[in-house]
Amino acid sequence: MTQSLKAKEGKITQEIKTVAEAEQFDVQKLKELIADGKVVIPANPNHKNLKPCGIGKDLKIKINANIGTSPEDFEIEKELQKLEVCEKYGADAIMDLSIGGAPSSPCKGGDLDKFRQLILEKTSLPVGTVPIYQAFAESGGYIDFNIDTFLKVLQKHAEDGVDFVTIHSGITQASISLIEKRVTGVASRGGSFLVKWMKHHNQENPLLVHFDKILDVLLEYDVTISLGDGLRPGSLHDAGDEAQMAELKKLGELVLVSREKGVQAMVEGPGHVPFDQIPEQIRIAKEVCHGAPFYVLGPLVTDIAAGYDHIAGAIGGTLAAQCGADFLCYLTPAEHLRLPTLEDVREGIIASKIAAHAADIARKIPKVRERDDEMSRARKALDWSKQHSLCLDPEKFKKYRGEAKNKSDACSMCGDWCAMKDL
Repeated sequence: MTQSLKAKEGKITQEIKTVAEAEQFDVQKLKELIADGKVVIPANPNHKNLKPCGIGKDLKIKINANIGTSPEDFEIEKELQKLEVCEKYGADAIMDLSIGGAPSSPCKGGDLDKFRQLILEKTSLPVGTVPIYQAFAESGGYIDFNIDTFLKVLQKHAEDGVDFVTIHSGITQASISLIEKRVTGVASRGGSFLVKWMKHHNQENPLLVHFDKILDVLLEYDVTISLGDGLRPGSLHDAGDEAQMAELKKLGELVLVSREKGVQAMVEGPGHVPFDQIPEQIRIAKEVCHGAPFYVLGPLVTDIAAGYDHIAGAIGGTLAAQCGADFLCYLTPAEHLRLPTLEDVREGIIASKIAAHAADIARKIPKVRERDDEMSRARKALDWSKQHSLCLDPEKFKKYRGEAKNKSDACSMCGDWCAMKDL
C-alpha cells in the first residue's frame, strides 16, 4: 500500500514518523495532509537505504538536484561524484536525467540501468527519474516509440527503487496547436519527444491514453508521480500562455485521478516567468491542481542570465516558494549551455538552498531562523570559527577568509575601522 492509502486508513507509517520528527511537525496533522494529497513522501520500499523526505504544505521547502549522462558526455564516475556533492551541500532529492549510454553504444538502455542502480545503491536521498528518456532511447527515437516499451522501462525503474517519476501526461492533441504562437516552442525535453511523436502519428498522447496502466505500476511500488509540465514556458514571452494553462488544467484533472487510485501526486511548474507574474501563477496552479505539492524549475525571472541562471532561478524560486511552491529544482551556471561540472552543481545547490531558506524565513517556519540569529551573534563577536560552522558553504568561507591580507580579528574590508569592534 502507498503512503497515501495508509494515511487514508488512519495509519501512521514509519516514514510519516520520520518526516514529522525531522520537521518538528505534528504527526497527526502530517498524516492528514498526506491523506488529502497536500503532502507527499516519495518512498519506494525497494529503495532500501532511503531517508524519507516530506514535500508539501506547511513543511520546509525542499530542493532537488539534477545529475545524469548524455550521449555526448557519458562518464558514470563523474556523475557519481556529482551525487556526492549534492549530498554534501544539502540537496533534499536527486533526479537522474540520463539520456544516453556509453559512446560505444549511444542511446542504449543497459548503461542507463547501471547508472540508475548505482545511484539508488549509494544515496539515501529520494531519487527521481524521467522514464520517457530511456524509453525513447531504447526505441531508437520518437517514430518507433510505443507504450509497451514505456511501461517496460517504467516497471524497471520502479523495481529498482526509484521514488518519484516525471510523467508528461498533460499534453494533448488539442494543446499542440497552441504552441505555434510561442517564441521558444516546447522547452521540455520529454515534452518535445511526445509532441514529435503525436504529430508524426497523428494520435493522442500515449501517456494520457494509458494513464491508468501507468498508475497501476506506480501504485504497486508506491512511486510518487510528478506530473510533468511538458509545455512549460521556455521564455518570458511564453509565460502564462494558452498552451501552459491548457496543460495545467489537464494536470489538475490527473491529480484527482491519481489520488483516487491511491498514488501520491505532485505537479511540476515553470519555467521562465516574469517576477511580477509569479504570485498569480502559483495561486492558479495550487487552485487548479487541488493543493497538490508544486515543483518548480526556478522560475527564471530573466532570459539573459546565461552563465548565471542559478541566480535568476534563485530569485524566482524564493518568491515562488513564499507564494506556495513546495519543491525547487536547482539550476546551475551551466543551464542552457552544457552539462554541469562538479563546481556548477555545488553553485546550483547553494543558490537553491539560499532561495529555500529565505522563503522558509518569510513563511515563518518554526525555528528556521535560529541559525541566522546565531550567525548574527557570531558576526558581532567576530567569532570566525562559529561563522564558518554556520554558513551554507563552509569551504568558500574558509577560502575567502584565508585570502584576506589582514589577519586580525576583523575582515580586510574595514580592518581596524570594523563597525563591530569595541561597541
